[in-house]
Amino acid sequence: MTAHNGVGDSAHTEMSNADRSQRGGTSRHASVEPYLTGCAWPPGQGAVYPRADPRDFSRLPIDTWGTATVPVGVRLEFSGAARAVQIAYRTKTADLGYRGDGAGTFFAAYQGEKFISYADAMLGDGMAVLDLAEADESLPVTVYLPEGMKPEIVSLRATQGELLPAPKQPRWICYGDSIAEGWSASEPALSWPAIAGRVHGLDVVNLGYAGAARGEIVSAEQIAALDPPAVISVNHGTNCWTRIPHSATMMMAGMDAFLRVVREGHPGVPIVVCSPVLRPDAEETRNKLGATLEDLREAIEDVVVSRRERGDRDLYLVRGGGVLRAEHLADGIHPGDEGHRIMARAFGDPIAERVTRE
Repeated sequence: MTAHNGVGDSAHTEMSNADRSQRGGTSRHASVEPYLTGCAWPPGQGAVYPRADPRDFSRLPIDTWGTATVPVGVRLEFSGAARAVQIAYRTKTADLGYRGDGAGTFFAAYQGEKFISYADAMLGDGMAVLDLAEADESLPVTVYLPEGMKPEIVSLRATQGELLPAPKQPRWICYGDSIAEGWSASEPALSWPAIAGRVHGLDVVNLGYAGAARGEIVSAEQIAALDPPAVISVNHGTNCWTRIPHSATMMMAGMDAFLRVVREGHPGVPIVVCSPVLRPDAEETRNKLGATLEDLREAIEDVVVSRRERGDRDLYLVRGGGVLRAEHLADGIHPGDEGHRIMARAFGDPIAERVTRE
């Protein structure tokens, strides 16, 4: 593919004060914007690529907003012919928390399921150079960020060629908990939403909130206020078992209310609910309110079936209980790489089947 009017050797410009956003003192280079995907909200409240609405952050639980400041799933996508791409960036932290290196310590280029190249990231200002010699010029390239380091992309520059923003893909809003966020995949590109997004050509907006995502109505309202996506998925429940215990009755009422709010904002948009995958220590263990994870899973599934029976034919259920086995869980709770690959098929395939494509 011969590219034109894109980012080339002569198109590299530095960030100026005039480029800085007025929201929260964050900044985003104007020339980078067309290449960024996975972003649903503008910068604000100190987050360059927030995964919740920064104008409404004060109504969210603090754990939800905290993880929403990590740019999970935000990536660069481009087409064109270039020998390499130079990515100027700055990172805010080297503290990767529970995820460790799996939170991302390098930039990685992929085309579909094919890995192309990577470049290590450093704390502070840096330049990552990704070799694109093995890339297929006829296909878009996706570059995953060292998201755990909270990077900001300052500029892009092609080497021996030019880059174009990749064609826009149908948008997928993926709401969930730490498993949707990518725990414990070995790198951001190997989370199940990332894999499914690449395989099916979807612009996944990852709203996986680790330790949070309990079906808060604020999150439902924020999703409902977005421009209509091609598909929405909902995959939470584990944190309703123990972190903030729910009874089965609470789970049913909360899920019904969450879906009602999202549906009011997006009539006709397919919504796929994926009930929780296996968690051995929770399946038959009762929480403080007497519910096992099996009880909560059944409550979620009953709500979806009931809402379909009441007329929401754009609502779909994927039962998660039998998707994974204990050996697929890296720490007894979160899937490892093989588990994420399995989920990308078990959850990602039916989500992609429901996509509204123009």
